[in-house]
Amino acid sequence: MTSAIQLPKDLRAEARSGRLRGPTTGHAPGYLHANLMIVPKDTAFDFLLFCQRNPKACPLIEVMEPGQRVPVCAAGADIARDVPGYRVYLHGELAEEVDDIDGLWRDDFVTFVIGCSFSFEDALARAGIALKHVEQQLNVAMYRTNLACAPAGRFAGEMVVSMRPIRSRDVSRAVEVTAAFPLAHGAPLHIGHPAALGIADLGRPDYGDPVELGEDDVPVFWACGVTPQWVAQRSRLPLCLTHSPGKMFVTDLRG
Repeated sequence: MTSAIQLPKDLRAEARSGRLRGPTTGHAPGYLHANLMIVPKDTAFDFLLFCQRNPKACPLIEVMEPGQRVPVCAAGADIARDVPGYRVYLHGELAEEVDDIDGLWRDDFVTFVIGCSFSFEDALARAGIALKHVEQQLNVAMYRTNLACAPAGRFAGEMVVSMRPIRSRDVSRAVEVTAAFPLAHGAPLHIGHPAALGIADLGRPDYGDPVELGEDDVPVFWACGVTPQWVAQRSRLPLCLTHSPGKMFVTDLRG
């Protein structure tokens, strides 16, 4: 991405101002990108338990105090304004997508900052592993699977994965590189054979953009932090706020 924003604070400022509304993939290389899950306090313990039981899908970077909007992992940031897009779910249904959630904020909201696989993409690029969605300035392709998460309280559902086409000769190196990023989902969950995950058509992702595979490409699947969004839908959660898929909160932490 030729116009990549290099520093997290600059990316957050662009999102807050409204100048950045697209995916954060390719931006702030070398820093931890994060998913957000924001729930009322009376739901927070169940979700914390869900994260602990499903660390591959939900690697916790930070859990914030009720009502807190400035995270430790990003000095001066505002959780309610510094993401390029947010989603609001009511009783398991997507109610709206908004540019910020400042006007929706409540003092009982608890924010979970969860690692994202965008964080290891710079390391893959430095290892000489091409990423087509970054080159084409697309959002990564994400799919719901048939892999059941360990339930916790009212949270139950299946895992979501992200997919990156990797040249066959680079697959083992991609596994090695990403295994060093446990806060960004770590090594892949599955390699090849999307049908084994219940994915019928790679050309029709549930989130993000389809990315075409070349003749020598292998589909490689990583756990994805969009999992909580799907689980919130499946669990008919009365209320939760999240980032829009691919539009991440970027921390000051190095990946």
